[in-house]
Amino acid sequence: MTSDARLLHFVTHPEVLIDPGVAVPDWPLSERGRARMLLSVSAPWAADVDALFCSAERKARDAAEILAAARGLVPVVLEELGENDRSATGYLPRAEFEATADLFFAHPETSIRGWERAADAQARILRAFEQVLGLAGNARRIAVVAHGGVGALLLSALSGEKISRATDQPGDGGGNVFTVSLPERQVVAGWRRIDAA
Repeated sequence: MTSDARLLHFVTHPEVLIDPGVAVPDWPLSERGRARMLLSVSAPWAADVDALFCSAERKARDAAEILAAARGLVPVVLEELGENDRSATGYLPRAEFEATADLFFAHPETSIRGWERAADAQARILRAFEQVLGLAGNARRIAVVAHGGVGALLLSALSGEKISRATDQPGDGGGNVFTVSLPERQVVAGWRRIDAA
């Protein structure tokens, strides 16, 4: 990857303030999530970001606003960058959520417990990816702040792999990034922590 390469960084929001009484799309970043995002603006991947896009969900907007403030940018909010629709179940306790997410990835053509199908979420995030490229103009370093589930689906599509949880971000809590070269659309760096990458 040369220094003049055109790059897109797909960023997942870091830790959130989980509140079962609040709709999941309205959860904000936690104190730890905000602290990690503040650290990430000094990471190499964030150094030259000159175009910024984010999901409409609160946690992604919170994260994007921190990066935007550091770079003097205004995030472009795109609904299509949202996480896979899990409104049929709403909040699920951790173990139940993980088991349901396993099924979501394992059966991409099936709606698991009323969730958006993985195949449909992947088609949507690919449309959003194309929309970002169209709106980014001549930007050389594009950042997209969104979510782990759709990030895994985008990564599998760009890597030519079938949908599976193998492309999901590592660790707990989010706050990871992978990088794609443009116009090749080749994944040049896989998942790594936003505050260490």
